[in-house]
Amino acid sequence: MNVLYEVKDHVAIITLNRPDSLNALNLDLLGDLDKVISQAENDLDVYVLIITGAGRSFVAGADIMQMKDLEPNEAKTFGKYGSSVFSKIEAISKPVIAAVNGFALGGGCELAMACDIRVAGTKAKFGQPEVSLGVIPGFGGTQRLPRIVGLAKAKELIYTGQTVSAEEALRIGLVNHVVPDDELMSQAMELAVKIARNAQIAVRQSKMAINKGMQCDVLTGMAIEMQAFALCFSTEDQKEAMTAFVDKSKVAVFKNK
Repeated sequence: MNVLYEVKDHVAIITLNRPDSLNALNLDLLGDLDKVISQAENDLDVYVLIITGAGRSFVAGADIMQMKDLEPNEAKTFGKYGSSVFSKIEAISKPVIAAVNGFALGGGCELAMACDIRVAGTKAKFGQPEVSLGVIPGFGGTQRLPRIVGLAKAKELIYTGQTVSAEEALRIGLVNHVVPDDELMSQAMELAVKIARNAQIAVRQSKMAINKGMQCDVLTGMAIEMQAFALCFSTEDQKEAMTAFVDKSKVAVFKNK
């Protein structure tokens, strides 16, 4: 199988599983990833997702063998599909953590950027080297990278095709945390469980407000935030948690209602 799926402690662990090709993104893998993201969205037992790669790489890029002979219209179709899968990851209501092991280049970097939070192992490498192959990032890289690291740094990375270390990725804000490689999944899981323990309606409304707000002016974003804030006051979780706070007690488990 190109993508493995398991659920533990309300966390869906999604593993890209083409280790012999360093998990290069071809149509079959993208199709399986698309299906698994829908499965996680509809799985009521899943609160948080972790995406990682099997073997020694997160994703080394898109599959060059599949791309090299594409005509422009075929390339557009391929890029559009990859972008749609990554946009689906970005838009899923549940938080998504990228646990980046090894190479996250080209489409791999773009996949990581479509996730909400990025945790990298110390040996991880990031980059958008597409210009060295005569193309540009085609799965959202020219749009997400400037929004994450800033315009000037994104232009430098894309124009040069430079690969950066995990520590440099941390310095420029491309990743949230760098951890020892042998602790990558345990650290990502620890972060996911922290998120899963909170009121999930509030977490999902937070994600929605942040994502939508980043695409509009600040006043429109604040209006979106206010609607989400108000909606939370219709939930049992808000009533119970605030009552417990006033009573100096603690909500045992959120009902997510």
